[in-house]
Amino acid sequence: MTYYINIKWDEDAGVWCALCDDIPLALESNSFDALLEKTKIVAYEILVLNNKTTTEVKLCFKYLSNLDYLREIV
Repeated sequence: MTYYINIKWDEDAGVWCALCDDIPLALESNSFDALLEKTKIVAYEILVLNNKTTTEVKLCFKYLSNLDYLREIV
C-alpha cells in the first residue's frame, strides 16, 4: 500500500509539517530532516496500531510550496 504524505513549511509556527489523512498523521518539527525520520517511524507505528499494515508499506513524500510572488511593475 502506498501512502502520500504532504510536507510543508508553516511560516506562522516556524516548523515543518507532515500531514496524511489516510494514515491519519500530523507531525511537526523544527528540522526538515528530523521530520522525515520522525514521520517514517510514527507513520508505520500508527498503521500497525490501526491494523492497516500489509506486507509492503510505501511512504511517498510530497513537498507543498505555498510561496506567493509579488512583482512590482514600474
